[in-house]
Amino acid sequence: MVKRNSLLAALTITTAVGFAAIAPLNVLQVLAADKFIDIENTAASKLAIQELAKQNVLSGYSDTEFKPNQNVTRGELAKIAALSMYVNLNTDKKLSFQDVQQSDWSFSYINALVNAGIMKADNDRFQPGATVSHEQLVEIAATLLKQDKAAVQILFGSSYTAGKAATRAETAQLFYAVQQAAIPQITQVKVLNAVAVQITFSAPLTPENTDVEKAKQNFVFSDGLMLENIPQLKTGAKATYIVPTSPQKAGTGYTVAYKGQKSGSFIGSDIQIPFKAVEQVAADTIELQSYLADGVTDYQYIIALYSGKRNGLDFTVDDNNTYNGKPLTIIPSMRLKQVILTDQAGASMTATYVPFTQSTDGKQEPKFRLANGETLKSGSVYTLSAPWATFGGQTLTAKSIAPLAIQQAEAVSATSINVTLTADPQDELFAGRSVTLTAPDGTKLTAQYKFTSRQGAVGVFDIQNNGKLISGVTYSVAAVNNWADSQAITLTGVQ
Repeated sequence: MVKRNSLLAALTITTAVGFAAIAPLNVLQVLAADKFIDIENTAASKLAIQELAKQNVLSGYSDTEFKPNQNVTRGELAKIAALSMYVNLNTDKKLSFQDVQQSDWSFSYINALVNAGIMKADNDRFQPGATVSHEQLVEIAATLLKQDKAAVQILFGSSYTAGKAATRAETAQLFYAVQQAAIPQITQVKVLNAVAVQITFSAPLTPENTDVEKAKQNFVFSDGLMLENIPQLKTGAKATYIVPTSPQKAGTGYTVAYKGQKSGSFIGSDIQIPFKAVEQVAADTIELQSYLADGVTDYQYIIALYSGKRNGLDFTVDDNNTYNGKPLTIIPSMRLKQVILTDQAGASMTATYVPFTQSTDGKQEPKFRLANGETLKSGSVYTLSAPWATFGGQTLTAKSIAPLAIQQAEAVSATSINVTLTADPQDELFAGRSVTLTAPDGTKLTAQYKFTSRQGAVGVFDIQNNGKLISGVTYSVAAVNNWADSQAITLTGVQ
């Protein structure tokens, strides 16, 4: 017997041909799944039902009732098949059926599948209310994928019984498995700038690409170019993603493959991201400033992940990244990006992007920090350089900046503390910072700022390396590398 994993692998590689032939022109916006209370006892299909509901591929009889054990109808199947596999519904050819009217909810799905030869009508009768057998369900899925029925049957699982009517739960389970097995193809690559490309796929990417390491395995570039953070779906797009890369070599021909498939190609860009101003915000930290008014936007304002979560500052751009008739330069994720600061004597230091400081408090001001222990020398003039950015020919004259001041530290649990400054920094100046906690016996713990946890002057710091505060013990608090004045600050551990 062929193992399921082996067949899945084979299907993954070979479905690309059938999948690419189906135009993904009607992918609905992902919405929250209905809270079906009648799927709790359908463990094998619960995830499939929930995920397809999020995609609006299927719906319930009410907000809470899905009826998983009810037989699926041909009309329901047409919708599930069309939406789960991105069949083009916008066909100009409108068929005529004796038992389906153009005003019926299922017409567009039925019309598309019959036009594509995936489902059939008999003497102009589609029979939308008729049931579907396991065998017919597999046959339709195999036709849709241009795959061997035996391979698709394996995806169905051990419950497959030829001639038995398929339930709504079984239909959801099969088409979710087919959807996961089929690999979206790259249909277009556009270069945005020296550290970002825009890639359009034949279908939305699977959730696994929200993990950086998995995404790096899926996206393989040529000539040493690397993916530097997860791809982000553009707001309002169906399958178009902003993909951050390491700095490209201008004029170099690159290819990109997704999960080993045929590559997209592009030419490395010499377009650098323009920053209008540079400001020192700490002894070891600078920020780069840019503005929408100058035609520059941070990607966080135009991606689906943050849509509606940027206090009204987010917006939608078209395929050419134009907004209000103005083309925009997009700042992609700054993860791993670096800036070189060179003084008048030619000595250089490297500042690296501080995570989660890219666009905070409504400002496009990513922070870059020198290596531990390094600081800018007050009065020295620094020239900034980076292969991916310009700085308006500006130099930075370092100044003496007093450290932040810690007003108090308070234990909130055995593994977490709150650190309160004497004043609200009005920005993510906590980011990347740590404090040491020293017990009377000399035992030391390190607590690191929890990114984006700041509320005004208060930031949450988590104990690292599985350490725990001991209840009743009083610890002295010290800012690592003197990023803050912490004289005479103590806290007492709690249970």
